[in-house]
Amino acid sequence: MACDTPVQPAKKVVSEDETEDTTDTKENTMSSTLVMQKVPDFEMEAYDAATGHYTTVKSSDYEGKWHVVCFYPADFTFVCPTEIAAMNAKYDEFQAMGVDILAVSTDTKFSHKRFVETEPLLKDLKLTIGADSTKSVSRAFGVLLEDEGIALRGRFLINPEGVVVAQEVQAPSVGRNVNEFLRQVEAWQHATTTGEVCPAGWRPGKKTLPVHTDAEQMTGRVGDYVTIEEILS
Repeated sequence: MACDTPVQPAKKVVSEDETEDTTDTKENTMSSTLVMQKVPDFEMEAYDAATGHYTTVKSSDYEGKWHVVCFYPADFTFVCPTEIAAMNAKYDEFQAMGVDILAVSTDTKFSHKRFVETEPLLKDLKLTIGADSTKSVSRAFGVLLEDEGIALRGRFLINPEGVVVAQEVQAPSVGRNVNEFLRQVEAWQHATTTGEVCPAGWRPGKKTLPVHTDAEQMTGRVGDYVTIEEILS
């Protein structure tokens, strides 16, 4: 499923010791999200675009930090460089918030290097791109299209305790919004620091919901604290 092909249902993969019936049972009982779970352990080769050198990245590199693991389908495709470039354009803002960024695809480190060197949108790239050539990392995060050998567009925000607090996964044809993701990071950091919760569309300076102090009074009366006009403003 490349960026230039229509979205089709992914094939169900059944291991040798499973039947379709047992697989269906698992799908009904297991969560398909990593949210509120520990980030999977990983280690893989990578290309550090900031230095121009190959390196190795592992999950332990990000312990104690806010970070995002951002999967994309493939190098030398069409939507992918636009997303990488957008994240790179906001790199300094993420860094100011203490957020590290790791991009990942199933291409090799050699492909990543050539991709960065030839794609005009990736000039002055500062990001590190993980080379999940074994596909084990994409599989662990639940974004691997087994029959295609590529990852879906999966973006995972992980807090300093190593817990995934937000994820977004979508098919390849449409790119994600980096400005919305920045807003989510700001909201998560505020909620984590203050114990308040953030209504839809919250940005710094807008109202939060102080459920840590007024939960009983707020129950069924959220509209007394914030209006729909304020939410949409």
